[in-house]
Amino acid sequence: MRWKTWESTRITDAWKRLFLTADIHGSISAWMTLKKLMGPKDSLVIAGDLFDTRYGNYSQDFQPEFIKKEMQTLAQRYYYVYGNCDVPSFFPGHGSTLGFTSFEKKIFLLHGHTSQIAPDNTDIIIQGHTHLWSLENKDNQIFLNPGSLSIPRNQFYTYGIIDKYQVSVIDLKTEKPLSVLDF
Repeated sequence: MRWKTWESTRITDAWKRLFLTADIHGSISAWMTLKKLMGPKDSLVIAGDLFDTRYGNYSQDFQPEFIKKEMQTLAQRYYYVYGNCDVPSFFPGHGSTLGFTSFEKKIFLLHGHTSQIAPDNTDIIIQGHTHLWSLENKDNQIFLNPGSLSIPRNQFYTYGIIDKYQVSVIDLKTEKPLSVLDF
């Protein structure tokens, strides 16, 4: 487990929002949609299966090499963990879990395909894997799955946003929140 100390990131004027996604699975159209949604002061949080270099879709839309190049030159700050379909050697230097602090909240990021225990005092736990969005508050912890912009397992193509006031899951089609939790 990759967990040393909380990476301190002061998100005030420097960073506007955290954009949350998971389960892109090498889809160039989902990647380009995400990039269009993000502003220059936003940060990106990816809860695994960005590339899907283990199995791959191999359709016209499957372009993990292009996404990899884009990630290497991405102007926005990003946080990324491997998913069960990502091969670490394809995009080395990351882990299966990551802890960081943003908006004065301790955030634990994982894909969700294995059992991982969040460190004490974690405020927000973000995971992917299911391709189903969820947002709930349990025992003073927020649990969030942003769903999938490429292969949802319901009719909702979704992503998440965290700002200094709230956490939300957004429906891509309507651009409206499906669920919101205030801090």
